[in-house]
Amino acid sequence: QVQLVESGGGLVQAGDSLRLSCAASGRTSSSYNMGWFRQAPGKEREFVATIKWDGGWTAYADSVKGRFTISRDNAKNTVYLQMSSLKPEDTAVYLCAARSGLTSYYYNPVAYDYWGQGTQVTVSS
Repeated sequence: QVQLVESGGGLVQAGDSLRLSCAASGRTSSSYNMGWFRQAPGKEREFVATIKWDGGWTAYADSVKGRFTISRDNAKNTVYLQMSSLKPEDTAVYLCAARSGLTSYYYNPVAYDYWGQGTQVTVSS
């Protein structure tokens, strides 16, 4: 059992930057592969970014590539999402997720075992 808690969300203006954090506790392991997803009202949960357990591989949705950076600090059991050049369409609840093994379906939320409750990011124009 792993607990995930997101933090760092807020209300910002277009073009601003924001860093989200996801702190893991419980039966944590450095072998967990981590992902960030987001969900806006009335829309399906959308893949944002993922990072391999050792930080050696990452992948991003086309909509955030070049603007967002995922990273992790296993010593702190924490995963980060650095968001830059924010746009109003980035507005959503951002959720952290963990998976105990590798998968080619990293973009699918069903592939993840544990989820945080999310943190709200609102970007005004």
